[in-house]
Amino acid sequence: MIETGQIKKGSTLEIDGTLYQVLEIEHIKIGRGSAQVRMKLRDVRGGHIIDKSAQAGTRYQKARIERQEAQFLYPEGDFYNFMNTETFDQFPVPKDRIEEALPFLIENATCNLLMYNDEAVGIELPTAVALKVVETDPGIKGDTAQGATKSAKLETGHTVTVPLFINTGDVLKVDTRSGEYLERAK
Repeated sequence: MIETGQIKKGSTLEIDGTLYQVLEIEHIKIGRGSAQVRMKLRDVRGGHIIDKSAQAGTRYQKARIERQEAQFLYPEGDFYNFMNTETFDQFPVPKDRIEEALPFLIENATCNLLMYNDEAVGIELPTAVALKVVETDPGIKGDTAQGATKSAKLETGHTVTVPLFINTGDVLKVDTRSGEYLERAK
């Protein structure tokens, strides 16, 4: 069991038999009365988002999510297939459960497969991934006053804002949490 004061963004809770991931949590102290906790929760299996309020100190069942290192193999219809790198077991994950990770996912990429009772419920990407630039405008020397930028399309179709010195074919490090350019990969 976990108390509302210990719940953090990203925690996974089991409420009334449904698995929820905490997207946002806010503690509110009203002048008189007890403190409240407002949470924005995403149904891990269904994908829909709900808002839930509770009294401070309310306890919830914490879901035990296991992380297994996995490799992305290939998409097949509405499923994306991953392979556990230790046991070589393959797990299909529905597209709607990994929607936010798709702009950063390329074949053979390594990530963590999130497992709940032998069911793949999602993936966790590293904080930064290396992706190749497939299309960008050429940067013209002397075309800047200070820190000018342009957009670049990556191999996954994701578009990022980059400095003018980035060219087509460069490999960039991209932050998977914000989707922003970090630096050129070495």
